[in-house]
Amino acid sequence: MKLISLLLIASTASAFGVSPNPAVTKSTLSTSSVVKPAFSKNTGAAASPLFRDPTTIRGGAVPGWASYNKALDTSPLTAKACTSLVGWALGDVLAQIFISGGPFDVKRFVTLSAFGLLYHGPSGHYFYNWLDDKIPGKDGLSVAKKILIDQTLWCPLFMTVFFTYLGLVSGDSFGTIGTKIKTDLFAACQGSWKVWPVVHFINFKFISSKHRILFLNVVQVAFNMFLSLIGSK
Repeated sequence: MKLISLLLIASTASAFGVSPNPAVTKSTLSTSSVVKPAFSKNTGAAASPLFRDPTTIRGGAVPGWASYNKALDTSPLTAKACTSLVGWALGDVLAQIFISGGPFDVKRFVTLSAFGLLYHGPSGHYFYNWLDDKIPGKDGLSVAKKILIDQTLWCPLFMTVFFTYLGLVSGDSFGTIGTKIKTDLFAACQGSWKVWPVVHFINFKFISSKHRILFLNVVQVAFNMFLSLIGSK
């Protein structure tokens, strides 16, 4: 439109014997004919968060994700212990609200949360690091070996420690604790064998070593509901 207007003005001026200033006309035409792109690589868009390095771990849409990954790198034992604290605490809260019912048992909540913090997180940190070191790789055979060791050796040991811990906290005698283990250990392992082989296939096949405890705790919220019910019987 500007170009047509300029041509009309020039022709009108010529009709009245007036010659337009060629420098002004040229400047105006050159300015009006240049179409600036809506987005330019030379604008500030390159500095936008949308153009971040994809190889860099950042929080993104998950608040605290970058800080959590940094903690896993700098203080892995503490980070994993706190992860299990949250997982076990949440599992018991859900079990008490939706399954057990009745008044909230604060002692049981604290006991199971402390178990996640003091044993599940730290022991899982060392065990899975050891397992990854002894059986490296994510091929089918390596994953199968890890699952076999986890479910036949680690699972019974873990459950034994779990029942012993609950008994000691409750003030039970070693005889009572032994009876509890004999009565409920196999049932607890059977419950594990129905869930964890599939979970650990995903864990060992696709999840990075430092995120194993986090992944297990996400899945284990439901399983911890099962354990909290067994442990409270």
